[in-house]
Amino acid sequence: MSSARAQANHELYLANILLAGWRDAAAAQDVPALTLTQAYLPAVRAHLLDAYGWFLLQVSGAERGTGAPPHCCADLPEIAEGTAVSGEIREFEQLEASGWLAELLAEPGKPAQVSRLQGNLAVPSAAQADCEQAQQWVTRLGAVFDRMSDSLDEY
Repeated sequence: MSSARAQANHELYLANILLAGWRDAAAAQDVPALTLTQAYLPAVRAHLLDAYGWFLLQVSGAERGTGAPPHCCADLPEIAEGTAVSGEIREFEQLEASGWLAELLAEPGKPAQVSRLQGNLAVPSAAQADCEQAQQWVTRLGAVFDRMSDSLDEY
């Protein structure tokens, strides 16, 4: 397993730890669901974007640059002239354009301009994902990673 794939797996693992904490906190019902989403979603999403980026580096064969991994196909280094774009990258480009991966990549909405309830600092945001949506992203990323890794291992 390459170090890029190992990094992708590690980021998925960290996202799963956060999701478990999110579910536990939601079950305790000590904190409003909206506040939990505001606390957990950005961190889960960051780990998932990094996992995706590391995996993009793996399937593209690109060398890791300095800093954070790319978060979309457009951020990958340009391929050499005359080199075909892999089927995996083409599939990811399609998923980035529409579907569940596009939802993950979309910037979360800004908080809506509404008055706050007394004693509550949380404000609703536009079309924000929840714990279940984040779990679906983890599950789908893991499944795509496994499927594509199997096909890459055959070569």
